[in-house]
Amino acid sequence: MNLFRIAGDLSHLISIFVLLHKMRTSKSCIGISFKSQVLYLVVYVTRYLDLLWTFQHSAYNSLMKIIFIGSSAYTIYLMLNDFKPTHDPNIDTFKVEYLIGGSAILALLFPYKWTTAEVLWSFSIWLESVAILPQLFMLQRTGEAETITTHYIFALGAYRALYIPNWLYRYFMESYTDPIATVAGIIQTILYSDFFYIYYTKVLKGRKFELPV
Repeated sequence: MNLFRIAGDLSHLISIFVLLHKMRTSKSCIGISFKSQVLYLVVYVTRYLDLLWTFQHSAYNSLMKIIFIGSSAYTIYLMLNDFKPTHDPNIDTFKVEYLIGGSAILALLFPYKWTTAEVLWSFSIWLESVAILPQLFMLQRTGEAETITTHYIFALGAYRALYIPNWLYRYFMESYTDPIATVAGIIQTILYSDFFYIYYTKVLKGRKFELPV
């Protein structure tokens, strides 16, 4: 455990709290991609299957895994029930089949071990790196977003970006490498790059988040 890992996990938790706060206070899920939320639930379920046999190994890891799975499932529940009328499927149209299929192929081609758990873990890492695409696609289509929604997306992006120095730290301090997680983290951070720039130049300066025309 190091500072970068803890900061990444805290950023992830913040993104969850910001998202649920936005939905609860506004009583809507406008601007939130249902498809991205489903992809994240798939990511957590396939990655954290080891809860079934490693629950007592680390209280911290087990608690985080439960929070991520539970909050993701709860978010989807709210979007399917309480706030369903506020979701517009006509702008949440990204073809997630390509993301799932591509991640599955990479997981089958490059697992660390040929076991079900390892292949699913690899699948979850690749899928998480692109799970934000439906959300970013929605932003592209609408051209703008509520400030609190941009805070959620920023915190979610920062979470994975902070894992890159975490892997570097572990490489130099522990001689530990994880090529799949590192490469996927870099891909995910690159996908966020335009959003990070606009967030910095507009939202952090008190202006509305709007994409350039």
